[in-house]
Amino acid sequence: MKILAVQNRMGIGDTVIFLPYIKALSKKFNSPISLLVKENSKADQFLFQTKYIDKILLLERDKKSNNKHGGFLGSLNLIRDIKEHKFDKIIVFNSSFRFYLIAKFSNIPEIYQYSLFQKDRQHITDTPKKFMKDKFNLDINEDPEIQINHELISKSSKNFQINNDEVNILLGIGGSGPTKRIPAKTFISVIKMISEKKRCKFFLATGKDNDEQHILKEILESKYKNICIPLDNFSIKETLPIIKNCNLSICNDSSFSHLSAALGIKTITLMADTPLIYGSYSSMMFPIIPEGEETVTHNTLGKEKISSKKIFNKIIRLLDY
Repeated sequence: MKILAVQNRMGIGDTVIFLPYIKALSKKFNSPISLLVKENSKADQFLFQTKYIDKILLLERDKKSNNKHGGFLGSLNLIRDIKEHKFDKIIVFNSSFRFYLIAKFSNIPEIYQYSLFQKDRQHITDTPKKFMKDKFNLDINEDPEIQINHELISKSSKNFQINNDEVNILLGIGGSGPTKRIPAKTFISVIKMISEKKRCKFFLATGKDNDEQHILKEILESKYKNICIPLDNFSIKETLPIIKNCNLSICNDSSFSHLSAALGIKTITLMADTPLIYGSYSSMMFPIIPEGEETVTHNTLGKEKISSKKIFNKIIRLLDY
């Protein structure tokens, strides 16, 4: 059976959040599931060894340019691309009438989709859970899971001299916006406190944005530079086995927090300016919110109020010291 799931939200995090529903469909129909996702999801970079995933089709469409799947002609191109695979079922995790028509004209016999024209009332986790229950009688309560083989993990461990005598910690110091990026001084303070208690090695995960590079530079110019390894020149695919070798992750609300938790690594999520659900939907996530706040959402603007002492205390509890 050939099944296509459509998840057209932007970014890595949203794609990771939907993985439990994809995995449940794979189990129900005893077949890996193909995904139609946006190019910036980078799904091909982190799902290449996940067994419940089949093909990854990229939705080449955005608001900035006329590309392959944008506009009316783009819809025709997308129909043609989907038709080639002769899918038996399509599961559309959105309320778009456009995708309903694309599914129809792609000659897919069975179409399952969110209720049309209800985009404004969709919760990131509650809506797909209800959809899976209503359409497939499936109760979904699992964490997202990204799979990676032991050979890659072992090779990475050898290349980076990762061993059990040290605590290996991923620091996800990047973030999709400046309000999500915790200052370098907070991370340096955490490095100081935990390295005084235990031999550690820190892997610094970030992108190439100028602000992110500035945070990376500050940390690498500190006196702890010898125990810090930058990962900004590595692809996501290359970074996954490094993360899998870590004992713990401490991440801003970024792609690395989602990837880390989905790899089964305990992940402290630093939630400064994003709805709390994005840092708490997995049992492997342990959120920290700004001092003085009871919750966090857009425009909380709390990056300067994330306590390094709270992060340290959480580390101690999670590592059972």
